[in-house]
Amino acid sequence: MSPPEPAAAKAAHRAPPALRAPGEIRDDYGRARAAAIARFRAHPDPDALARALTAATDRALRELWRLHAPGCPASLVAVGGYGRREQFPHSDVDLMVLTTGALEPSTAARIETFIGACWDCGLPIGHSVRSIDECVAEALADVTVQTSLLELRWLAGSRRRCAEALARLRAVLDPAAFFSAKLVELRQRHAKYDDTPYSLEPNTKESPGGLRDLQVLVWIARAAGLGRRWRELAARGLITAREAAQLRRNERRLKRIRAALHTVAGRHEDRLVFDLQAQVARSLGMGGEDARRASEELMQRYYWAAKAVVQLNTIVLQNLRTAIFPQHDAQGEPIDALFRNVHGLLDAIDPSCFEREPSSILRAFRTMQAHPELGGIATPTLRALWNARTRIDTAFRSDPANRALFLQILQAPRGITHELRRMNQWSILGHYLPPFRRIVGRMQHDLFHVYTVDQHILMVVRNLRRFTMP
Repeated sequence: MSPPEPAAAKAAHRAPPALRAPGEIRDDYGRARAAAIARFRAHPDPDALARALTAATDRALRELWRLHAPGCPASLVAVGGYGRREQFPHSDVDLMVLTTGALEPSTAARIETFIGACWDCGLPIGHSVRSIDECVAEALADVTVQTSLLELRWLAGSRRRCAEALARLRAVLDPAAFFSAKLVELRQRHAKYDDTPYSLEPNTKESPGGLRDLQVLVWIARAAGLGRRWRELAARGLITAREAAQLRRNERRLKRIRAALHTVAGRHEDRLVFDLQAQVARSLGMGGEDARRASEELMQRYYWAAKAVVQLNTIVLQNLRTAIFPQHDAQGEPIDALFRNVHGLLDAIDPSCFEREPSSILRAFRTMQAHPELGGIATPTLRALWNARTRIDTAFRSDPANRALFLQILQAPRGITHELRRMNQWSILGHYLPPFRRIVGRMQHDLFHVYTVDQHILMVVRNLRRFTMP
């Protein structure tokens, strides 16, 4: 056993590293960032890239704070995407300087010098300077600010002030109001992107099925104290272990595509623009030398991931709503022998009916058509439908009763396109019509086809239906 270290040696180990000149900090940050991007190009691991970029940014900011704001009574904290350590090659670096109140002129000067030094070092910062009272007031007035502050992470300065800010923000956070506000935001954002993840140039962050949809789930769960990671939601029974694995896998796929898009574009670009698709695909090892094939392969993988995210987003949002707004009447109102209306959602009285009687799968969508008061399908029923989709085989398709049910859906006076889209979203339509399954998520690499082939066909069905209306 080695002898214990002298107290002076222990103190030396705890001492911060010597201050470096701004030029050295800038060069070190640039090298670390370039090395992280080079490793990603060789082995496209988005999580390793985010960790490396965050570590390099943290190190540079802490050194600059020590250099330009020594003894400053304020705290330097990370917020937003940087706060949750989710850095991409050209992400903004969201910072907040947390103050005690009105700034002394000397303190304001040091903070101003620090901000200028950040830009000189090549850090693309977005910053605010607020007291704790101002943070609380802003959070109460604006859910976007409240969301950003959920990610608050200490970087430098007073840890006590940072902890106090977090405690104050948690005290004023209303999970029910937060859920409702984020749901409105989500719907408005989806409407802005035409309520489809299948556009020609989807936004990997903001479009339906993009990374923002996953972030909304985590923010709501975190605000309600239900967890901040998929495995924590699974442990609480809000999602299954299988769904947690699907969320992780598709989140990773979307992050990989977004990170590759940043590296190829050489700027902050979240939209998979037509002119960059083939380059992004090649950077991820897809398609070989054929640019058209590479682009189509990339986009089909993206659409598969976005479709899965939309499916899972629907399920998890319903479960979070139930956890945040407990509903005592779970019996609902019977519709027929198979289904009931539970709080405006179609619910199977016995979800095993889809396995036991596979024709119930088509009957569920026909029931949705016949009951416009239903706003969706309950989570247990959605899960059972999705798991039973493989029961749709040759015998199922040949059964005259099932053919008649499908024709009833096509001949209904309302809701034809809506239910076909719902069937497509939950992978039922592709199992019932095998040729249709092969075109799901298939993009044609030209500027004339704005949506995937399956979405184009469903729009044709919609337009044909409109020709029958006066």
